[in-house]
Amino acid sequence: MEKTKLVIIGSGPAGYCAAIYAARANLNPWLYEGFYSGTVGGQLMTTTDVENYPGFPASVSGPDLMKLFRDQSERFGTHLLTEDVISVDLNRYPFLIKGSTTSVEAEAIIVATGATAKRLDVPGTRDGEFWQKGVTACAVCDGAMPIFRNRPLYVFGGGDTAIEEAIFLTRYASKVYIVHRRDSLRASKIMADRAKKHPKIEILWNSILEKVEGDDVVRALQLRHVGTDALTTHEAGGVFFAIGHTPNTAFLQGQIELDDKGYIKVKSGTTYTSREGVFAAGDVQDHVYRQAITAAGTGCMAALDAERWLSSKEA
Repeated sequence: MEKTKLVIIGSGPAGYCAAIYAARANLNPWLYEGFYSGTVGGQLMTTTDVENYPGFPASVSGPDLMKLFRDQSERFGTHLLTEDVISVDLNRYPFLIKGSTTSVEAEAIIVATGATAKRLDVPGTRDGEFWQKGVTACAVCDGAMPIFRNRPLYVFGGGDTAIEEAIFLTRYASKVYIVHRRDSLRASKIMADRAKKHPKIEILWNSILEKVEGDDVVRALQLRHVGTDALTTHEAGGVFFAIGHTPNTAFLQGQIELDDKGYIKVKSGTTYTSREGVFAAGDVQDHVYRQAITAAGTGCMAALDAERWLSSKEA
């Protein structure tokens, strides 16, 4: 059985940044970066141009940015495992982490498995179609991109997040449409009122997405009215899903306390979880910001927290 001080589960900005700090602190981190579930590098691996990450004034592609993170973590001695974690046993110590092919005992764990954006599974929205070619699940991340400027943009959802993203997109769009399958929004009254009163926002009630069309990028979409079953085609420059995220915590099997949305609960201002010796970083514990820069920041925090916790055990 392999043994190490620290195992990091998950890659992306949080996992790789945690590895950089942990490796420089001589913690000999092992990092399970994923493989079979397609999680290597996190959500940025499906992003084209990243224009809001500091240090890249001309922008950088998501995959290129993650390769730089990965290379830097490896340079300092991180042991990278390109495989998924199948299970962890937190009821024994050292903790046991079982991967697809490798198992290791660790004195501390950083969970940085992120969250998966929910998206509607309709023609035109899938990988290999218009996903990240005008179809996205993060307005704040992608809304300022040139392909969306001065175009009609469509936000799907009815909660506060959908309203927030629609209002954000009005900075760039010619017009923003909120598409909701019901005749009333789930958003708070104050947010719903803001959307209804905004001059650049129109709400399309009782409608669902049937199809996204285009050439190299999104050009149009088809909606179906749930009451009349009528189909309508609309010019579109972008499709934004605002229907939530699913934190990637299933492998933990309830061994760590989660909040009511399924995200790992951490002690305020730290990355400490309910299980001593286990820390959480990135989108798996953040349902508010969900940005590459904030994920990287909490990765740094988790490595520092883990280092201090391990040092306190040795004292």
